[in-house]
Amino acid sequence: MKVLNQNPLNFFSKLFNFQLNLLNLLFYFLLFGGGLTLGMVLSFYMKDFSFSLQLAQFSFSTSTSASNPHNLMPNVKAVQPNESFRPPRIGLKEYLKPPEVFHDMDDVELLWRASMSPRISEYPFPRVPKVAFLFLVKGPVLLAPLWEKFFKGHQGLYSIYVHSNPSYNGSHPETPVFHGRRIPSQEVEWGNVNMIEAERRLLANALLDISNERFVLLSESCIPLHNFSAVYNYVIRSNETFVQVYDDPSSVGRGRYSFNMYPQVWLNQWRKGSQWFEMDRSLAIEVVSDRKYFPVFQSYCKGSCYADEHYLPTFVNMKFGKKNSNRSLTWVDWSRGGPHPAKFTRTDVTVDVLNSLRNGTSCIYNGRVSNVCYLFARKFGPETLERLLKFAPKLMGFNR
Repeated sequence: MKVLNQNPLNFFSKLFNFQLNLLNLLFYFLLFGGGLTLGMVLSFYMKDFSFSLQLAQFSFSTSTSASNPHNLMPNVKAVQPNESFRPPRIGLKEYLKPPEVFHDMDDVELLWRASMSPRISEYPFPRVPKVAFLFLVKGPVLLAPLWEKFFKGHQGLYSIYVHSNPSYNGSHPETPVFHGRRIPSQEVEWGNVNMIEAERRLLANALLDISNERFVLLSESCIPLHNFSAVYNYVIRSNETFVQVYDDPSSVGRGRYSFNMYPQVWLNQWRKGSQWFEMDRSLAIEVVSDRKYFPVFQSYCKGSCYADEHYLPTFVNMKFGKKNSNRSLTWVDWSRGGPHPAKFTRTDVTVDVLNSLRNGTSCIYNGRVSNVCYLFARKFGPETLERLLKFAPKLMGFNR
């Protein structure tokens, strides 16, 4: 056989090498297995030791806290949190802050933002209600010096917003209370539906200030008939709104109705009235949010329809008539006839005339008869300013 024919010394040498390699392999295997076993044992031991140490620390901390209410070890000063640090409170500050009067929102964005209102009626912060005075003018507020005396000393109780023709370049010097109060404006034409667009734009800007509670629309020819405190208390305490509403069956009333407005607006719902309103916050939100009736007026109340005389009276009568007084707070003289009220000239401004406007009529206010029915009057030209400034401080109790 081939194996038997080999040299015996070579055979035993190879056998010895094989056995030696096998022993080395067995040694490495035992070494690896022993190391693995030792690692596992040490790992379990360290986990058990860590848990025991944490338990001992917890027990010590508990016993120390029970014996020492200040949790202080002898000769060791505990680390206390920095009590002087307080994170800055944001709260409603940013939400309540109205944007700048002159902003870059378009009408769609503006009306959307102004239409928001909280469902919870109670305010979670101190709120002083303000009256928003909305001036719809062609250019400057020409009777501004009179209004300056009216507003003087009553900061924080009013807001002012001015909608003037965008072509007006601001060349007339502004008095302090009107400075910087012009809102982004659009073209306005007398009797056109864009007059209502301007009124909604004024209301929307004023609604962005959560403190504004009542809203008065005025023109450049309007004057106050009472001092600020009287006007403020009259509107803030009123439980009604003041939008003039009446049914006029003549050609200048129902005769302006377009049957294209049906079925949103019926002929027997059509009303007329003065555009110079006073309303509360809830009604103002409804006006800027109206996407059912106002588009009908935009489409069909044009030209001789005179939307400014019909939209608000019709809308308020249809939806909010129960809380409306159906009268305006702005006196105007229609006794001379014609499409426009009579204008006051310089010589028309006397103490007797102003007193008759202030207290010469009777009306119902909060369910009671009152002789204070008008808070404002129009149309007063710039030539009347000198005499108004002469009589107003004493007659109306303005701040001098």
